[in-house]
Amino acid sequence: MTPQEKLQELISGSDNIVFFGGAGVSTESGIPDFRSVDGLYHQKYAYPPEEILSHTFFVNHTEEFYRFYKDKMLCPDARPNQAHKKLAELEEKGKLRAVITQNIDGLHQMAGSRKVLELHGSVHRNYCQHCGKAYDASYMLHAKGIPRCSCGGVIKPDVVLYEEGLDNDILSESVERISEADVLIIGGTSLVVYPAAGLVNYYRGHKLVVINKSPTPMDRNADLLVQGSIGEILGGIHI
Repeated sequence: MTPQEKLQELISGSDNIVFFGGAGVSTESGIPDFRSVDGLYHQKYAYPPEEILSHTFFVNHTEEFYRFYKDKMLCPDARPNQAHKKLAELEEKGKLRAVITQNIDGLHQMAGSRKVLELHGSVHRNYCQHCGKAYDASYMLHAKGIPRCSCGGVIKPDVVLYEEGLDNDILSESVERISEADVLIIGGTSLVVYPAAGLVNYYRGHKLVVINKSPTPMDRNADLLVQGSIGEILGGIHI
């Protein structure tokens, strides 16, 4: 039995699947990741991306933060790929219980997924730090310089920056979903960003699937390891 056939068998036989994904899910939609050879960490800027995307940098160099953010973090033309679409279809058919994602692009929701736990927030939610008024990604993209609210306050993306903590409610629900899952599919993530990557350790089942182009720390624990394009692999699943 090929890995693809084994994956088909696991998915066909379960109605309690949880998907845990990272940047590799969205690279096939044209959104750059951070750690691949072509990722943002390997491009040259006045400051390292890790520093730019920190809370301290946002506070102290807000305009420079937004220059990078609008240029590299907002991808208005990106569209869901086969992985996003298949996960939404699996949820619609009652097989997938939740998508837990490290991505901030909203592509899972655009594809039709309803239960999406966004560990690192979303570029589509932005709030005035002074009055709390909400703004969408389009407003942020087209704002001149530092995006400001109608009240004059600086708007901040609802995105978890370095030095900031993850939302406790989302963390708790993610732990619950993973620990109760029959099948856990880990896809498109290097599993090196903590605390998010540590959540997969709460899985208690024996149907752990890892789908990734490169090795991950969980490969040795996987009951099924499938290497390749996550869009092609999930896209080939029949429901």
